[in-house]
Amino acid sequence: MIAMAAVLRLVFLFLLCCVGLTRSLPRFLHGRPRGGMVGAPRRQTDGPLPPDQWLEQKLDHFNDADLRTWKQRYFVNDTFYKPGGPVFLMIGGEGTANPIWMVEGTWIVMAQRLGALCLMLEHRFYGESHPTPDLSVENLSFLNSEQALADLAHFRQFMAMKMNLTTNKCISFGGSYPGSLSAWYRLKYPHLVDGAVATSAPVLAQLDFTGYVSVVRDSLATTQHGSECNKNIQLATAQVEQFLMHMVGWSVISKSFKLCNPLNGSNPNDVSNFFESIAGNFFGVVQYNKDNRKFEGAIGTDITIDTLCDIMVNASIGKEIDRYAAVNSLLLKTYGEKCLDVSYDTMIKDMREISWKSSASEGGRQWVYQTCTEFGFFQTSDGKDQPFGQHFPLSYSLQMCSDIYGKQFNKSTLSQGIARTNTNYGGMGIRATKVIFPNGSIDPWHYLGITKDISDEEQAVYIHGTAHCANMYPKLPSDPPELVQARDTIFKTVEEWIQ
Repeated sequence: MIAMAAVLRLVFLFLLCCVGLTRSLPRFLHGRPRGGMVGAPRRQTDGPLPPDQWLEQKLDHFNDADLRTWKQRYFVNDTFYKPGGPVFLMIGGEGTANPIWMVEGTWIVMAQRLGALCLMLEHRFYGESHPTPDLSVENLSFLNSEQALADLAHFRQFMAMKMNLTTNKCISFGGSYPGSLSAWYRLKYPHLVDGAVATSAPVLAQLDFTGYVSVVRDSLATTQHGSECNKNIQLATAQVEQFLMHMVGWSVISKSFKLCNPLNGSNPNDVSNFFESIAGNFFGVVQYNKDNRKFEGAIGTDITIDTLCDIMVNASIGKEIDRYAAVNSLLLKTYGEKCLDVSYDTMIKDMREISWKSSASEGGRQWVYQTCTEFGFFQTSDGKDQPFGQHFPLSYSLQMCSDIYGKQFNKSTLSQGIARTNTNYGGMGIRATKVIFPNGSIDPWHYLGITKDISDEEQAVYIHGTAHCANMYPKLPSDPPELVQARDTIFKTVEEWIQ
């Protein structure tokens, strides 16, 4: 609910809370922050969280001759359940399933009002749900959206038998990639799910996702500084390019942007990684602007697009490049990182690690694999009318696919995978009844989502002024009227489905 080194750039490490760390994996990569697209909501209630529970799943749902199975994690909250009431299913995504979602968030408020049983299933290959002994390329072949949907189908049937839920209405919920899964679950298994809330769902797979950066540009322009913020980012980018023309400039950049190692301006991959990293500082903040989630470090409600643009227009800091560096310093401090690692070779080396104990196993290796096989979603610099330069093009993201997973992962094979995804699910032409698609105007992912009604039973809720998955988080007094209205619309729609 999302370019390559930018979706690797938010890959969450569990050591994130420690001060003074250095990391080769980006804070935000392929639109994915560390920890996954959807962070945890702020805890507003006391008491224990639901414990881990496990069910047996097939490794390959589409090969009856393969009898291998594994244990998948899920959570249950029956606090509000009234016999015969609906079943709410929260779909896990590209990160660890956080049980805080079992007691917080808009869907929990809805469950209280409607007497629903709340379930959450962790996505295969993420969190503690390990279908295979490691993350080799051979094993990752069992990681895709179709297998995940089949997991959901089996889970629904398993819980129906276990808790006598055979006649209860079921509504699925998800945000970002799980938002897409929610819509696709209703599309593919309509006999198992009676309605779907698909928040910030990129339903169109796309190779060169230039629209992401375009929306970042447009969102930055909504601050009180208007176009001046983007203009100064563009000037800063041009100044960085000037410094890259000589070795003295490399040293200046290395010091100003607090790089872990001196920048080699003659290494095109390191240069691309650097440009994507400093652009990713803006991408992540725009994506989660003013939401109500709790992330390690302060982002979302704490650091906003207004914060960044205030810096970019502040002449007292120095030239535009100095302000660009100041934004980078702010994000490093926020995440407790002492320096910015832009070594491409180091990043690739870490992303090749296949152990479940590696930092890449937190989700970065898995999510990038999915983007390199079925989705694309590469937030590249190929768009011409944007302020971040042209230094992380599509070719850079495609090279990452090949360098991490093998030469067979190239533009040709990925283009075929993307075509298959859109053929399988319909892309923007998805045809499924009883699906609602909330999207925020600030969120770059809305570019690949449904923002206008398709039919009476495929409803769009386009929320002006909000970012990624904002409607899923607990309400705040500062919520704009459009967000308040959106939550009410979603509730009334779900209420109609179950009645």
